Amino acid sequence: MNDRNSHSVAPRSLAAELLRVGAVSFSPDQPYVWASGIESPVYCDNRLTMAFPDIRRQITDGFQKVLEAQGLLPDVIVGTATAGIPHAAWLADRLGLPMAYVRSSSKRHGRRNQIEGRVKPGWTAVVVEDLISTGGSSLDAVRVLREAGLVVPLVVAIFSYALPVAVARFAAEDTSVVTLTNFNELLEEVNRGRTLPDDAVT
Repeated sequence: MNDRNSHSVAPRSLAAELLRVGAVSFSPDQPYVWASGIESPVYCDNRLTMAFPDIRRQITDGFQKVLEAQGLLPDVIVGTATAGIPHAAWLADRLGLPMAYVRSSSKRHGRRNQIEGRVKPGWTAVVVEDLISTGGSSLDAVRVLREAGLVVPLVVAIFSYALPVAVARFAAEDTSVVTLTNFNELLEEVNRGRTLPDDAVT
């Protein structure tokens, strides 16, 4: 994503790592359907990064550097359900901070929570997302937290497809977003001749 509220800060090698472990798939003949309903010949499955400790550390390092660069030490790290949860947990552990997560909807039993974990009105929260496409799920989490009285200045994510609609949505919600890598960097790695796994193209 490229606007006044968004930039890429991680080493470009993260894009190469996503390619190396098969997190990126290309299917030009049968496009993937994203959660937003958009059909795309490219799909980035960052959940696969959970299986690789070195990449997990690289992602956590990247998120920590984002917060340090912005001079931001939040009260709580909040993951989006479900893919943002593990990365939020690793970042919160690194920083020694509380961690919570936001469900896509409230539970229908028990305490009917949509926010799981301990949060308080007035706390500053940073939202951790795995991927930004249109920005809808991330901003839904931001709204839930703000309705609960939290201050949410920033969303961090592993990867962005760099769609203009997402840029516009984050700007409209007055929320900054920083991604560790993005689709443009991914294409640059592909153009450098990075080898794709055999099952990355269908």
